[in-house]
Amino acid sequence: MSTGASAPAPRRTRDAEATQRAILGAAVDAFARSGYDGASTRDIARDAGIDPRLITRYFGSKEALFARAVEETYRHPLMMVPGRNRDVAEALLSDAPLEQAKGLLLTIRSAGNERAVEIMRDHLEQHYQRDLSDALAGPDPGTRAALLIAICTGVQMQRNVLRNRALQAADSATIIDLLAAALDLIGARGVPTSADGPPSA
Repeated sequence: MSTGASAPAPRRTRDAEATQRAILGAAVDAFARSGYDGASTRDIARDAGIDPRLITRYFGSKEALFARAVEETYRHPLMMVPGRNRDVAEALLSDAPLEQAKGLLLTIRSAGNERAVEIMRDHLEQHYQRDLSDALAGPDPGTRAALLIAICTGVQMQRNVLRNRALQAADSATIIDLLAAALDLIGARGVPTSADGPPSA
């Protein structure tokens, strides 16, 4: 009679998931701190409290781990489920500054490595810019989508990384109003700003 020897599998699955989360969290911190070239898998493993061989087991390579770290950090800031520009502006100011800064620092400090740049660019274009472009009506949707993303990234950079004094001192409501207006200007025909009206022509 079978004794059901496979019963422990759910526990092993949970342990594997916890290990992967620990590795990914340590990788995000390491890449944000040291960039792609400066962060070693050995250091990441040490910070995650695991054997370095587990990085290869779960992620395959440093490059693949970096791609997952990009996916993890880039999903916080933007947004870019096309919606109301005021909501986007509010989200940019209300998201945890530390989480926003990690993605920006990872980007800046990894920009010297061409392969890392390709990974970041491809992820941004394929997962945000393309979807936003598809949602925008009117001429040059691809260019306008790229500009919308650039504006939002610039606001995050100036406010949360460089701590621009004017943006730090300004009233949040004022920044939201101005930022929403700027987003409206570029995405006007494709990203509605009111819940009960069509996009402006």
